[in-house]
Amino acid sequence: MNHVFNENEDYTLPGSVKSYVIGFILSIILTSIPFWIVIFQSTSRCMMLSVIVSCAIIQVLVHLFCFLHLDSKSEDGWNMISLIFSAIIILIIVAGSIWIMSNLNHNMMVR
Repeated sequence: MNHVFNENEDYTLPGSVKSYVIGFILSIILTSIPFWIVIFQSTSRCMMLSVIVSCAIIQVLVHLFCFLHLDSKSEDGWNMISLIFSAIIILIIVAGSIWIMSNLNHNMMVR
């Protein structure tokens, strides 16, 4: 195989060590916060659940930006648009399923 490299082209990798280290440290912190809250049970169940869900959502965003390098600049923003579209579709499916199951539960209960 004959490879020709042009000196003017940029051959850098999409991620930097700094982005990976920041993502790794944030992932450890966002994993340990819910772990310690559940272990020590220092708050109410509702507060524990909200902290766990919040940390999970933030951790998904950290993974998307730090490890998968998803931002508005990659591929002219099409990656971000497809992610937003997918999230909207998933939200519609989950919310619709919960709504249907709730209505079925309410209407089918023996009174």
